[in-house]
Amino acid sequence: MSRAPAPAAPVEWVRHTEPIDGMKRIEARFHGKAYAMHRHDTYAVGSTLAGVQSFNYRRSRRDSLPGHTIVLHPDEAHDGQAGTDEGFQYRMIYVEPALFQAVLQGRALPFIEGGVTTDSRLAAATRNLLQGVDAPLEPLEYSEAIAELALALETVAGTPARRPKGDFLAAQRAHDYLRAHRAQVITLDDLEAATGRDRWSLSHDFRMFYGTSPYRFQTMRRLDMVRCMLVRGTSLADAAAAAGFADQSHMTRHFAKTFGLTPGRWLRIAASERDV
Repeated sequence: MSRAPAPAAPVEWVRHTEPIDGMKRIEARFHGKAYAMHRHDTYAVGSTLAGVQSFNYRRSRRDSLPGHTIVLHPDEAHDGQAGTDEGFQYRMIYVEPALFQAVLQGRALPFIEGGVTTDSRLAAATRNLLQGVDAPLEPLEYSEAIAELALALETVAGTPARRPKGDFLAAQRAHDYLRAHRAQVITLDDLEAATGRDRWSLSHDFRMFYGTSPYRFQTMRRLDMVRCMLVRGTSLADAAAAAGFADQSHMTRHFAKTFGLTPGRWLRIAASERDV
């Protein structure tokens, strides 16, 4: 008696665009567990297209359905998995807080309670940015959409219009310095010299205006370098060294904590884009 063929493994894939001035767009489909707990230093703003997109966020499980808008704050831990057996499909943009600060000009970063919303103002503000990854964005369209989203987030979050106490210009100088020296070992003494602000006040200001710590911000820029090099075929060890990590294991630990995937699994999923 012949055995019935084993069911085919669910197809999982990620399609993405090249980053545009601090923003990356993806569309993906997953079944079961997609991402382990992780956190990154960007806003993650998305829309569920099919299925139930479930994730743990701020000590509670959240479920996003088609038509809902997801807004995850920078540096907040979260994971991702299918809420049902059918899997889920979604689109997401990852936006550096610096883009929103160009609009907010030193006002506090907006926080959307709960991580999932049905607010029509945010759905409208994300419509252009959450087009399919094959849809190009013209420069003016992109700039206007980022500004519209920043202001919609501020309105929906109810963020006070007054400026918080802190030195925005010093935080901005630190942001630019860390980006320019992302593969170097930077000390708090270096940041003090570059910004003219004492280290403890600067760390507080940086988190207030950019949603993460100076160290986390620099680590993310290094991981961005690693991902680009891995796609080009660079070995894990060489990518880790070129990006300023102590060694491959040091980079791998940070990679998994940041993206919820090991570098190997991330590469396999990235390679699947060619087969979609």
